[in-house]
Amino acid sequence: MNKTIAIQGAEGSNHHKVARDFYGTSIVLKECMSFDALVDSLLDASAKVGVMALENTIAGSIIPNYALIDSNNLHIIAEEYLNIHHHLMCLKGQKIENIKEVWSHPMALLQCKEFFKKYPHIKLVEDVDTAEVAKRISNENLVGIGAIAPKIAAEIFDLEIIEDEIQTIKENATRFVIVQTDAPNNKNEEINKASLKFQLNHKRGSLAAILNVLSDCKMSLTKIQSLPVIETLWKYSFFVDVTFEDYKDYEKAKTIIEIMAEEFKVLGTYKNGRK
Repeated sequence: MNKTIAIQGAEGSNHHKVARDFYGTSIVLKECMSFDALVDSLLDASAKVGVMALENTIAGSIIPNYALIDSNNLHIIAEEYLNIHHHLMCLKGQKIENIKEVWSHPMALLQCKEFFKKYPHIKLVEDVDTAEVAKRISNENLVGIGAIAPKIAAEIFDLEIIEDEIQTIKENATRFVIVQTDAPNNKNEEINKASLKFQLNHKRGSLAAILNVLSDCKMSLTKIQSLPVIETLWKYSFFVDVTFEDYKDYEKAKTIIEIMAEEFKVLGTYKNGRK
């Protein structure tokens, strides 16, 4: 049975590539032009699972997505890391000298800024999504317009890649998470990573005490992110990712932190996506 996957962006985007890499090609895509729309599609059950970017090695954390996962009680069931590659593509038969404008997402344009300094005749235009531009170029037969998009977009929309790997920083990766409304059925022996959220009181050393618990229980802290609690001035929630070798060590740490924290929540337990 085909599984409906909600992605942020259009067919041919990096979110689509992650969905295809994780679930294969027998999927039905639900394209969402915002992460809020993606979450809505999960809540109204028009999609079974969603693919959400959560952090990037250059841009850092996508902080609003932490809040979306938390406030809508979504469960992280898996994660995937994707190396980001930007390619310049256009209708077939053109060369870079023929390109007058390049349209793409602002982040993609920023990450390729150095490349275009060699081509001052090209105007860079911000657009909503990388792959959506590629699709528009193909459907509307837009001559003289280029798109910065993943290679998968050129394959899907039959465009020609005229410049490969144009990103300034070659080592760039994004962490994506797979989310759903239902609690996962991950088997304990397969789980070696957890995403947690907790709030602490204002006592000195309260965060340090939690971190000591993680260390004592053989947890490796891979991520910590604070977000303000909107209803309370100068109070913060902490979102942390931990990895571990023995699930029993995780259970011990969870039991202790539940007692120490004012509020504690497991956002997901799953298999570490780092190869």
